Amino acid sequence: MKERIERYAELIVEKGANIQKGQPVMISAPIERADFARILAEKAYKRGASEVIMNWADDELTLLKYENAPMEVFEEYPKWAVDKSKYYFEKDGAVISIHAEDPELLKDVDPKKIAAWNKAAGLATKENRKYTMNDLNSWCVVSAPTKAWAKKVFPELSEAQAVEELWTSILDSARVGEDPIKNWNEHVADMDSHADFLNEKQFRYLHYKNSKGTDLKVELPKNHIWLSAGSKNAKGVEFIANIPTEEVFTMPKKDGAEGVLYSTKPLNYGGNLIDGMRFVFEKGKVVEYSAEIGEQYLKDMFGVDEYGKHLGEVALVPFDSPISNSNILYYNTLFDENASCHFAFGKAYPTCIEGGTKMNEDELKAAGVNDALIHEDFMVGSEDLSIKGETWDGELFTVFEKGNWA
Repeated sequence: MKERIERYAELIVEKGANIQKGQPVMISAPIERADFARILAEKAYKRGASEVIMNWADDELTLLKYENAPMEVFEEYPKWAVDKSKYYFEKDGAVISIHAEDPELLKDVDPKKIAAWNKAAGLATKENRKYTMNDLNSWCVVSAPTKAWAKKVFPELSEAQAVEELWTSILDSARVGEDPIKNWNEHVADMDSHADFLNEKQFRYLHYKNSKGTDLKVELPKNHIWLSAGSKNAKGVEFIANIPTEEVFTMPKKDGAEGVLYSTKPLNYGGNLIDGMRFVFEKGKVVEYSAEIGEQYLKDMFGVDEYGKHLGEVALVPFDSPISNSNILYYNTLFDENASCHFAFGKAYPTCIEGGTKMNEDELKAAGVNDALIHEDFMVGSEDLSIKGETWDGELFTVFEKGNWA
């Protein structure tokens, strides 16, 4: 296991964030996984990083804050934190984020505090998000097991066994074998072939249907771009934003969704689970919604920003993919979104439209690109999902059949 974890860290530093000589690296990590963060830092320095800046998180301290701090604390995001990130972004800093929080950490916390913090953070960090969402800087989201999360995924195992099993599952999904770099080169090439097909067709509409009741027509903007695993930053350096990833994604037209959409997996939203979601769209906007579990949190999510009810991402993931075939529900979007076709509410990636990273806000709006304070992925894929693509000439193609690439 130790050798695999070392290879995983090398993959993240060399292929994921692709650290360059003299580049600062910002690592966000749970303090429980300081051991893995140190391995990443060591690999980054050996790669030539000028400095490794740590941003620590601790679930217990986070919970204590929500339970005890007054509401006004959650209504203001600290300017020093924004300035710190901006300082390193402007020095071409790369970002490595280890996502590993307890999926139910905040289940008994006042939802008003959570909503206030999400809104304050969204507003305060809006400008800084352009560095990652526009691929100006290299960034890579990864994971490592924590005890509470591992027990949620594997409740039948002891804490130590659960952590060990989650490590194995993470490493398997990240394709960490004898030669992870080679594995990823082959994987990226395969995903690029699907993106090339979709870019060549330039579909105007995608029509989703399954037995759960989904019947949704999504319009795509002119000159949209389908992206897969690999990205390039402003200096042309290649990186992989998510490890693992199985998605080929683009943006929908802001006002272009019509119909009914059902979720197929729970969404972990800020330490709370939302499940059994149903949405009705008219002119691109959610006009009706419900959830079997956590509907209040869904309401709070939509309350952050008026444009959060519009879609910002369309992502295609085959049902027959490694994470899906593991039959593990991770309660972590990094993994669950890569087991299922998904959409995201909120902000679209400007990289998904021709010239988008050079457009100003008015130009993006005119092109049909949604802008919002949130970007929340939710899963809609199923083993019987069909997706038809319609070109601007009215020609129909089967894109997905029985949950997989046609």
